Amino acid sequence: MTPALDVPVSADPAAAPEKILVWDMPTRVFHWMMVLSFTGAYLTAESERWRLIHVTLGYTLGGLVAFRILWGLVGTRYALFTSFVRGPVAIKRYLAAMLAREPGHDVGHNPAGAVAIVLLLLLSIAITVTGWAVYNDVGGIFGGKWTEELHELAANGMLLVIMVHIAGVAVASWLHRENLVRAMLDGKKAGAAGLGIQRAWSWLAVCMVLAALGFWWLQWRSVA
Repeated sequence: MTPALDVPVSADPAAAPEKILVWDMPTRVFHWMMVLSFTGAYLTAESERWRLIHVTLGYTLGGLVAFRILWGLVGTRYALFTSFVRGPVAIKRYLAAMLAREPGHDVGHNPAGAVAIVLLLLLSIAITVTGWAVYNDVGGIFGGKWTEELHELAANGMLLVIMVHIAGVAVASWLHRENLVRAMLDGKKAGAAGLGIQRAWSWLAVCMVLAALGFWWLQWRSVA
């Protein structure tokens, strides 16, 4: 089904690939702000001195995930969950093709990348919820430090998924002869003319950044 926010014109499947706009600006901003938030929160996890930074970035991660879930339902063509979430058969077929060094080209996320995205979203939710519980001493109410342990487990699990994801991106970039990291910067990938999205939605990305900056300012203002 063609999403309401992005209606591409018809493309000739036999047309030679060219650089087309695939990733809208909100999707790209979400990706790199998520990288920043998780990295910063992970590095400040063990320090009381940087506790406010850790908490602020953790809540930012939660807000980003909330936006991505909404954007995955109403966003542009390749941001929609329906465009890249596949079943186990498709995932198995793609991994087998990668092992044979003959993977098919996906304009949007490939099936393996889709698995990583879903896992990262779920783990981010777990991190945010358990982090909130730790910060508000919910675990202390029921006894024990189970919330801290779950929070650490989710964070380490996410780090592991990120490492596998980075390795997968490197391998896929090599096999497809396409820089997937650069694609998440400029939003462009190889594809037939007409398959690209029509709008970058830059204004929404600006709103995302302003909202994050505003939240950070409120956090720091509360302790000033």
